[in-house]
Amino acid sequence: MEKPQSTDRLAASLFAEVLIADQLSRNLISKALPRGMQISHFSVLNLLAHVNEERTPAQLAEAFHVTRGAMTNTLSRLEWAGHVHIRPDWDDARRKFVSISPAGRAARDAAIAAFMPLIAEVVRDIGADRVRGALPVLRELRIRLEGGPD
Repeated sequence: MEKPQSTDRLAASLFAEVLIADQLSRNLISKALPRGMQISHFSVLNLLAHVNEERTPAQLAEAFHVTRGAMTNTLSRLEWAGHVHIRPDWDDARRKFVSISPAGRAARDAAIAAFMPLIAEVVRDIGADRVRGALPVLRELRIRLEGGPD
């Protein structure tokens, strides 16, 4: 049985590495994104492209664990840039639906083309097998932090 102190140190080391890796990966990706695009913009476009169906602003806010106000701000910027279409819900005028536009899909694809070589190089340097081995632990960490199964 592990001592609580050694478990605490392990937990602190794990979270320090995750936080630093998050910051460094965001910096890497931010520098590679097309001019004017932020990671939050790319993330929304990527989700909408992946699911390929409309989402409400509330659903998007929940998916990204942000406030509705923060999501509204991001969606306003994306709409202004022509990257998303926002339409009213014909059955409930209080709700809106968001979809990715052709320009948004092109911007998302350009962003991926810009940063994918950088992150693929990191994976090659670390080794695909080692990265594959780390994914289940990182996935379980994410699920636990989201309040998933214990």
